[in-house]
Amino acid sequence: MREAVGSDMSTVSKHLTVLRNAGIVQDQKRGLQVFYSLRCPCVVDFFECAEKVLSNTVRDGRKLLRKTRGGL
Repeated sequence: MREAVGSDMSTVSKHLTVLRNAGIVQDQKRGLQVFYSLRCPCVVDFFECAEKVLSNTVRDGRKLLRKTRGGL
């Protein structure tokens, strides 16, 4: 997981603790390893929605920029 997010293990661990305390993820210890999973899969839908909102905002900003440049 550390490689996937590009942070050191202590940072990843702190973030996972925050997510666990917020009830977003749950952990399951198996020997020396800890496995994390989403407590509610609908969180993924939230991120997909946020991505769409950001994409639309960028698209609208580009349109406005083109209009502004064209009106100069």
